[in-house]
Amino acid sequence: MLTEVEGRQPVLELFRSGEPINKLLVAKGERQGSIIKILQLAKEHHIVVQEVPRESLDQMSQTQAHQGVIALVSPVSYQDFDKLLQTNTKHFYLVLDGLEDPHNLGSLVRTAEACGVTGVIIPKRRAVPVTATVAKTSAGAIAHIPICRVNNIVAVLERLKEVGCWIAGADLAGQVCYKQDLKGPLALVIGSEGKGLSRLVKEHCDFLVHIPMYGQIGSLNASVAGGILLYEITKQQNG
Repeated sequence: MLTEVEGRQPVLELFRSGEPINKLLVAKGERQGSIIKILQLAKEHHIVVQEVPRESLDQMSQTQAHQGVIALVSPVSYQDFDKLLQTNTKHFYLVLDGLEDPHNLGSLVRTAEACGVTGVIIPKRRAVPVTATVAKTSAGAIAHIPICRVNNIVAVLERLKEVGCWIAGADLAGQVCYKQDLKGPLALVIGSEGKGLSRLVKEHCDFLVHIPMYGQIGSLNASVAGGILLYEITKQQNG
């Protein structure tokens, strides 16, 4: 079964990444803005373009934000975790422990790519996979960053320690992130939206960090919290 990538910017990112596109579906009469660029690239790459009624795209769309174009691609190719470790010279990972909202996953992948994260790791069970909504929310970032889908997050953390990574878990019980040394090889672990880090995963973190809160709300959305922590790590690692 083919996967849908919806929206103009995500489709443009597909072209930039070199990811194979099986077919482009474009709304009839749609010839404005970046659609023109998309059609030019499709012609250059000899990709089949099929014009369809906008209503057909509306029915297909999982995001309801297709912007007149949907690319059909092969299902996302998850990176092999061991291969990821072998090919990386810089170890900076984002590990997601049971994230369930595709919008949060897409946003975190987008931020991770912007921060220079070398791989995103998600579990196979009890967590959202890469879907059309994830691809759309990531603004095409899934085409530029390796994503590994693994059986056991705890085993992954132990393996990351073997290659020299420190494991930092996001948790309210941790030290304020701005006071923690986050330089060097590192994996940041973000827990699920409702429960946070699972007990075993938390026990396998080397240390915990949290973002100080100064208002009445006690916590942040997972993708927002992850974004703040990723940029704090990036700031420290890049001076």
